[in-house]
Amino acid sequence: MHESPMSKMVIPSRLTELAKVQEAIIQRAQALGYGKEEIFAIRLSLDEAVTNAIHHGNADDPDKKVTIEYAVDAKAVRITVTDEGKGFCPDDLPDPTEEANLATPHGRGVMLMSVYMTDVHYNPCGNSISMVKRKGCKLPTKED
Repeated sequence: MHESPMSKMVIPSRLTELAKVQEAIIQRAQALGYGKEEIFAIRLSLDEAVTNAIHHGNADDPDKKVTIEYAVDAKAVRITVTDEGKGFCPDDLPDPTEEANLATPHGRGVMLMSVYMTDVHYNPCGNSISMVKRKGCKLPTKED
């Protein structure tokens, strides 16, 4: 399979920078005919990944950077978000669906990204997430 080359954006750790990242990726996906559900999944996951990188990874330090690498083609949207933090272990997050954790905000975004994207992987130190949304790959349903 031929994958398109990755583009790269480096932004300061400020949420105001998120819109330009989303715009670049979403506009390209829309131009290639990605559907409404797919665009929602990409936007939500990108928002969660960049927000986590800024808040948790870089501790809201505007002197630190977040690097977003992405490729959008007719078959898939690939996104990697990397911060300058020490990282984390996703398996150590509490399960947000357990009764005791329903009121706790930690772990929801990680869970949502894993549901809405086709593939989600973290690098070994946990300061970089790679996500893929394959075109035409539907979200799981209650029947699945």
